[in-house]
Amino acid sequence: MPDLRWGLTLPFPGLTLADHVPLFRQAEAAGFDDLWTGETTGPDGFTPLALAAGVTERVRLATGVVNPYTRGIPVLAQTSAAIQDASRGRFVLGIGSSSNVIVERWNEVPFVKPLSRVRDAVQALRPLLTPSDPPGRGPGGFKLETQPATAVPIVIAALRDRMLRMAAAEGDGAFTNFLPLGGLPHVVEQVRAGEAEAGKAPGSVELVCRFFCIPQPADEALPLARFMFAAYGTVPVYAEFFRSLGWADQLDPMVDAWKAGDRKLALERAPDDLIREIFIFGSPEEQRERLARFADGGITTFVLTPITAPDDLPRMIDALAAAR
Repeated sequence: MPDLRWGLTLPFPGLTLADHVPLFRQAEAAGFDDLWTGETTGPDGFTPLALAAGVTERVRLATGVVNPYTRGIPVLAQTSAAIQDASRGRFVLGIGSSSNVIVERWNEVPFVKPLSRVRDAVQALRPLLTPSDPPGRGPGGFKLETQPATAVPIVIAALRDRMLRMAAAEGDGAFTNFLPLGGLPHVVEQVRAGEAEAGKAPGSVELVCRFFCIPQPADEALPLARFMFAAYGTVPVYAEFFRSLGWADQLDPMVDAWKAGDRKLALERAPDDLIREIFIFGSPEEQRERLARFADGGITTFVLTPITAPDDLPRMIDALAAAR
């Protein structure tokens, strides 16, 4: 099994990127192994890592995740190779299909055949991001002017069965998100199936999961968690994920209200039982106990997202380090 790794999600909301620098250093000093970016409506997935590369020495720097619809293969290869160079070999490319909202609604790119699009992108990027003689080539004969000195690992974002199996077969890891504890055995089963299909040893593929950590008792934090969950749980790719795990009856009333434009009713219908299975609430001790259950179930890399005010981030980074 891969060793357990502990990371943080970048960027931290409410801070300029320049103000992240001392927090990058603090996270590394506190013992975190990784920094993983998100990419929605804030900074892009690469710039925070480029900034972190210059002020850290040990932590792994990973996109969590970028997509092959809004960036072509040469651009993904160039940016990945550049950060691998800047970080002296600490970069991981996390790649996934994203969602119809980000790809099609916001960027006006057709969101079609996500599994094929991601698989094809990974297969095209491998030769470009792995040193070889002669250098590997991508679409149209493209090759990097300078190959990375060391191969860039590729982790594939996955929620549902076929993508999970493909991530395990084609990638160095699988990255999942908003995972209910009760759904973990099924996700691990699909990852193991993908490993078997590719002839990999069981448990050899890294299994990454992002966790949303709120330092309040669950009952106090539920209003905020409902708001966050409704924004994600109503996106079609996430709604289908939760339905596939058996939550359709609890989820669909919320989704119906959201589609009808009634955000207030959607929040009221957000399924608290599911939210409690996903979010990490409470004191560092309570969070440690909860995260340990995910580790026991097969998660190997924990990407922790602190949900707190900007001026509380230094305290919470140390608290989350203590919860590892």
